[in-house]
Amino acid sequence: MSEAAARREPDAIDWPPGWPRVLDAELGPPPAGEYRATPEDFQVAEVLDFAPEGEGEHLWLHIEKRDLTTAMAVRELARLCEVAPRDIGYSGMKDRVAVTRQWLSVQLPGREAPAGLNEALETLGIRVLAEARHPRKLKRGVHRANRFRLRITGAAAQDPAFAVRWARLVERGVANYFGPQRFGPDGRNLLRARSLLARGWRKRDDRDGMLLSAARSFLFNELLAARVREGSWDRLLAGEVAILDGTASQFRIAAPDAELDARAARLDLHASGVLWGVGGSVAEAEALAREGRLPQRYPSLCAGLERAGVRLARRPLRMRLGEPRLTPGEHELWLAFSLPRGAFATAALRELIAHPTL
Repeated sequence: MSEAAARREPDAIDWPPGWPRVLDAELGPPPAGEYRATPEDFQVAEVLDFAPEGEGEHLWLHIEKRDLTTAMAVRELARLCEVAPRDIGYSGMKDRVAVTRQWLSVQLPGREAPAGLNEALETLGIRVLAEARHPRKLKRGVHRANRFRLRITGAAAQDPAFAVRWARLVERGVANYFGPQRFGPDGRNLLRARSLLARGWRKRDDRDGMLLSAARSFLFNELLAARVREGSWDRLLAGEVAILDGTASQFRIAAPDAELDARAARLDLHASGVLWGVGGSVAEAEALAREGRLPQRYPSLCAGLERAGVRLARRPLRMRLGEPRLTPGEHELWLAFSLPRGAFATAALRELIAHPTL
C-alpha cells in the first residue's frame, strides 16, 4: 500500500481507481485507441466442454446476439416461451456492445417451443445457431473459456510498439483485473455495494448478487494492484496459494524453488489473491499479512461481505492468453485469443491502448 493510500480514511474509495498497468514501467503508457466502435468489433464465443444430450425437459439454444446483454436475451426468451426468467439458464454474462455466441436453456416440460420462436428471436437481434434437448438447466459458470476476436483502431493500431506490447502479454501473461463493467458507470455498483453492506446486505436488495460481486472484485483488484506496484504479481511468494493454469487446482507454497519458479515463468502456475468472504485460508503467515491489509483499509466492505455469508475463494493474479493471434490490417489490428471463464478481455486491452472506459 502506498503512503498516500495509508493516509486515506478507512473505506474511502477513489474513482477512477488508477490501478497500475504492468507494461508502463518498460514501455510507457499505451497510445490512444478504439476497440468497440461497433458491435462487430468485439466478438465473443463461449466454449463449453460438453454438449446437450439430445433429450430432456430443457431446450438448449445456441444463440448469436448483437447489441444485447445476456439479461436482455433471457427476458425476451422467457417472454416468448411464456415462462419465468428463472426458468432460463445461462453460463456467463456477455457484453451488450458486441456480437456474442452462447448457450441458453429454457425449461419446457412436456411441450415444444412456441411456433415461430426462432424467427421471433431473430427480429430482436438473436439468431439461433443450434438447438437440442437436455435433462438439466444450464448452470452459471460451467463454460470453460471465452474466445475473443477484437478490432483495434486509432493511434495504437499505427504504433510500431504495439506488436512488442502484445508479445510481452503473450509471454508474461496479463494481470487478471476484474474489468470496469463489473463496477458500473463511474463505479456506481461499487458505491451502492458499500452503502448496502454498511447497513446489512439483504438478498431482496441484490437478487443476483451483483453488488456483492462488485465489492469482492474491487478488493481483489486493490490486492492485485499492490502486487503490480511491487513487481510480484507474476511471481510466487512464500506462504501463498498457487493456482494451476486453466483449472481450479490450488496448493500452498511453503517457499518457492527453482522448479516452481520455472513453472510460473512458463505460465503453468499463477500466484493467487483472495476473494473476500468467510472461511479459513490455507495461505501462511506472510501471505495472510499481505491480504490482511484489506480489512485495515476497507473494514466495512470486508465485514459486510462476511456478515452476508459470502464464502472466501481465490482467483489467479495472472491469466494466460490462449491461442493468441495478431493480424494487421491497413488501418486496424485484429486480436484473437481465449481466456478462462471469469477473466476480462478489457484487462488485456488496457495494457495495449488508452481508452476512457479502460
